[in-house]
Amino acid sequence: MIVSHEWLKQFVPHAASAQDVGEALSRHCVTLDGIESLGAHLEAFVVAQVVEAGRHPNSDHLWVTKVDDGSGTLLDVVCGAPNVVAGSKYPFARTGTVMPGGLKIEKRKIRGETSNGMLCSARELGLGEEHDGILTLETDAAPGTRLLDVLPIGDARLDLDVLPNRPDLLSHRGVAREVGAITGAAVQELPVELTVAVPSMPAIAGARNASGAHASVTLHDTANCPRYVAAVIRGVQVGPSPAWLKNRLESVGLRSISNVVDITNYVLHGFGQPVHAFDLDTLAEHAIHVRASRDGESLVTLDGVARALASGTTVICDGNAPVALAGVMGGKDSEVAERTTNVLLEVAQFAPKFVRGVRKAVGLNTDASYRFERGVDAGDTERVARVAAALIVQVAGGVIEEVLDAGSAPAPQAAVTLRISRVARLLGDAIPADTIVRLLTSLGCVVQTSASSDALTVQPPTWRNDLLLEVDLIEEVARLVGFDALPDELRAFRPGSAPDHPVHLATRRVRDLLVGLGLAETRPMPFTANGTEQSPRVRNPLAEDEPYLRASVLDTLARRAEYNLSRMQGNLRLFEVGNVFTPRASRLPLEEVRVGALLMGARRPAHFTDPEPPAFDRWDARDVAERLALAAFPGRKVQTQPAAPDQLWTIEVEDLGVVGHVSALTLDKPVWAADAFGIELTLGVMSSDDVAAPGQHAHAPAERESGAQRAVKFAALPTTPAAEIDLALLVPDAHPAATVEAAMRTAGGELLEQVTLFDEFRGAGVPAGYRSLAWRLTWRHPERTLRDKEIEGRRARLLDLLDKELGIRPRAS
Repeated sequence: MIVSHEWLKQFVPHAASAQDVGEALSRHCVTLDGIESLGAHLEAFVVAQVVEAGRHPNSDHLWVTKVDDGSGTLLDVVCGAPNVVAGSKYPFARTGTVMPGGLKIEKRKIRGETSNGMLCSARELGLGEEHDGILTLETDAAPGTRLLDVLPIGDARLDLDVLPNRPDLLSHRGVAREVGAITGAAVQELPVELTVAVPSMPAIAGARNASGAHASVTLHDTANCPRYVAAVIRGVQVGPSPAWLKNRLESVGLRSISNVVDITNYVLHGFGQPVHAFDLDTLAEHAIHVRASRDGESLVTLDGVARALASGTTVICDGNAPVALAGVMGGKDSEVAERTTNVLLEVAQFAPKFVRGVRKAVGLNTDASYRFERGVDAGDTERVARVAAALIVQVAGGVIEEVLDAGSAPAPQAAVTLRISRVARLLGDAIPADTIVRLLTSLGCVVQTSASSDALTVQPPTWRNDLLLEVDLIEEVARLVGFDALPDELRAFRPGSAPDHPVHLATRRVRDLLVGLGLAETRPMPFTANGTEQSPRVRNPLAEDEPYLRASVLDTLARRAEYNLSRMQGNLRLFEVGNVFTPRASRLPLEEVRVGALLMGARRPAHFTDPEPPAFDRWDARDVAERLALAAFPGRKVQTQPAAPDQLWTIEVEDLGVVGHVSALTLDKPVWAADAFGIELTLGVMSSDDVAAPGQHAHAPAERESGAQRAVKFAALPTTPAAEIDLALLVPDAHPAATVEAAMRTAGGELLEQVTLFDEFRGAGVPAGYRSLAWRLTWRHPERTLRDKEIEGRRARLLDLLDKELGIRPRAS
């Protein structure tokens, strides 16, 4: 939103600089993206006084003057203006000054006389078209004073980043209200430059139809257009706008078109309400119908483009055909032109969702649609229409014949109860009740106090549709007090008794683990371009090239990896904790929380002792997957099993079954890039009628039975030595290593502390269909050292069980 500082003063007179206003808004209300000084091109010009003026000896139309520019030395300046007078003051460009048109002023001789600078006209300064004489300054300022300090041309543009929840700030009046609330300055609802009376005649009103002597309005679609106010003005004279109106529009980057059209733009940017002016005499039957378009209808909009209208689209029509795209743009045939003498002024309310649909259907983005999509003040429609009509009469003449009001005014917002004690609790500091009342009243709220309780009843203004809850009002109090004025130390408030959600606890554990392993977290949006007919598609995606809700976290991580690879970054350790969506027939998608990790490239940073570290392989990925599962589901047994061809392993958790998988990822990668491996694990279900009651969140899989955390078990550090043996076994390809390991743990007894697979071999001495797997087995007695005979006995029993149950024998050589 571009805001003119001088225009802002029309609504909230103040003496603060544009910089001070912008900084105050940024601290309390809306982010200030920048300030542009509109008089910056005149920064080098000064006020100069002509001390002497005489005819040029070699010219009958030039003057030779002596000029005081405040430097202490009188300068000889040749001037061609007929109105130069000794003793008067004029804008002066010293030698070296660059003029607005790009000309650099230099010391030079003009018909034999030296000129040290230039006395300037209004056109030379870019301040008008006057060029017959230099610009006389009526000022007491001393010579050498900056010209910007003398002329009222030092306006500034404030570039404000207005968020979608604050459409009231999309106007100068809305920003002025905030400036008034922040600074305490009085706010004027009407600009100072409005000099004619606002019409007070009764409106001709009707629930669906309003018919007057000069025009009529009929609403056929009150859902998309709940209210339509029209003012009929007869006898206008369309022509150039006065200087003040041109200056207002130019201050926000608009060009002047004509006085009537300029007022519609003035009202839009001044009051935040889109306004459209029709040439009344071009409207068939002098009628306005807000109705659905019919088959075959089309409209040539103001930009000269013929647009076919989809049947059923709500449009503004006269008695015969469409004349405007509701809430977006008017039609070419009914526009106000030089021939226009009678005007119908439209000020209406259109449903945001409807305007968005029309705008997208025709591919038009306008200032009007931008405001309608975010919401305009529905309670101010008729008043804005009357003010706009008065402004047209002021600049174009004419008479306001009638005001038509079809539809109904909106119901007032529900009052909100605000507890003073709750304000103190949330902000960490007690704010006096009278201060809270004063701050909320400055925003336009109506506040009622109660002598019997600490509760206030607050009625938000019609332009603040975002004030719905108690916490919304508390936020308003906080920002007006100033976040920097609130305490930032930790207070001894009583902690909540509700436990953290199991899904949250699981995500915190896996984050801690993965960060500790050196992985970097990404936080993208859950959208993807890789969708199918069954994939959930977003109706209004943030980006048209990513319209689907993703079904896998690895899909997003793969795109991040390709982005890095395209920039020659091949050593990647990425992870994300995010949501995925599984389609379901006739129901909303199943939303799950998953953790995904991607590993590729060097396993560790290069070092002089290891300049080419090995790359991540599938075993590294499996190890990380097992650690993830143990972190996510503490206290449960975890194992991996070989999976289908598109995956390497599935991850199984005791009592929960398969919760994830490890896979080799297919990427669009260069030939130098290493293989990429992905891990994806489901932590919980966010919302599903399969596992949670309405209004509740489902528990994470790890906690689904009871919803309670398992107790953490602690064991003392061992004080006795361990006994280790290595076993090399011939294992058939049909037997997973995890199956063999489970059998060894069963046969090894309670003293078997650890089983570690450390080698796999295929080759000479190993029969076809077999591989040699080597494990290291660690036994430990908690109270004494194990004897060799005990260890050998346990080894023998273990090998006997493997032979009988799985047909696995030791490798002989």
